[in-house]
Amino acid sequence: MDRTHGAQSRSATADLDYASLFEVTPSPCVVVGPDLVITEVNRAYLKATGRTREDLLGQYLFDAFPKNPADPEADGVENLSASLQRVLELQEPDTMALQKYDIPVMGRPGSYEERWWSPMSTPILGPDGAVKWILIRVEDVTPFIKALASGDWPPTGTSIEREALEAELYARARELHSLNQELRQAHTREHAVTVALQKTMLMTPDFEHHDDVAVRYLPADDSLTVSGDWYDLIDLPGGRVALTIGDVVGHGLEAAAVMGMMRSVLNAAVRSLERPAHALEVLGLYARSMEGALNTTAINAMVDPDSRLITYSNAGHPPLVLMHADGECELLNQVVDPPLGARPQHVPASQAGHSYISGDTLVLYTDGLIERRGEDIDAGLDRLIAALGRHSTDNPELMADALMSDLDVDKGSARDDIALIIIRL
Repeated sequence: MDRTHGAQSRSATADLDYASLFEVTPSPCVVVGPDLVITEVNRAYLKATGRTREDLLGQYLFDAFPKNPADPEADGVENLSASLQRVLELQEPDTMALQKYDIPVMGRPGSYEERWWSPMSTPILGPDGAVKWILIRVEDVTPFIKALASGDWPPTGTSIEREALEAELYARARELHSLNQELRQAHTREHAVTVALQKTMLMTPDFEHHDDVAVRYLPADDSLTVSGDWYDLIDLPGGRVALTIGDVVGHGLEAAAVMGMMRSVLNAAVRSLERPAHALEVLGLYARSMEGALNTTAINAMVDPDSRLITYSNAGHPPLVLMHADGECELLNQVVDPPLGARPQHVPASQAGHSYISGDTLVLYTDGLIERRGEDIDAGLDRLIAALGRHSTDNPELMADALMSDLDVDKGSARDDIALIIIRL
């Protein structure tokens, strides 16, 4: 490399007025802080939005441009908010598909103008490596969308203007296509690894010796990766059986790895300790020392056929359901502790016992089976109990299939991951 030429180039760029360069950039640009408060805008952005600097600087972005209440189905505000959160978390640029994002009309309170935008958000890192600002570049493609809708493409204007718009749209489309391809490939790789990891870790040889047990695992329909849900069955001396089920916070490879370690620790503790509460205490102490394990929920239950007793400990998990042969159900919720590690200091786990009779059915599950957005958890529990009552005479395998169907999670409609154990006692 020519050292003289390199020095001249650095000297030339050092004289650049970057504030002026930003101001005259033809693409509309706005700069926000990590709190999404507007700190700077350029001339093109003011022109595109019909605002002044005084209107925008210091304003929270979504206060300056709120959702159009007359168009509740438009999701531009939600999508841009999610995009900015991804930029903050991943510290990488995020390019969005075309968005319908209406903006308020200045001087006409309650009035909104239909607008279509193509946004791209780029993080600007500070000396500490954290996101200090986010540069949001948008292209206003409203004229193009309206022209397409009316069948009047190309729009009126000079050939130079049309060619510039078409070139910009083409470049943005290629950029989006390339990014989407990269995302799909990355998700596919992670999905394959995570599914293999999940299947390996959830293999339970003890289940093979029990014809009266059914298990199910179903990932959420809106996730390309599996989660931190787990189940386990452990044969113990004296014909006793331990059943564990749990839910690690999060999704993907990291959550699956944490799940595998938590499940293994609890499996070893169950085999070494007599009381279910003691085993869950060991898991709680382990969770405090492992990143990503805090606030895990779990149940450890032991079934003793000699005493006909179910002994259980619950760390923040949905309650066990004991169904009798006549279809009547009981929630085993005499003791429920907070999720693992949720307390500031370690506290011994609680434990309770509940008798059963031969022919009863015990059901363990994760919250994805019963919880629905905007609905109280009691409604989900009532739905589960009603479904169990309708299928009380089924064997565990048929009952598991019926539950998944009745609760509308058998065809990829689950919003959260689901693990399920059904055992006939």
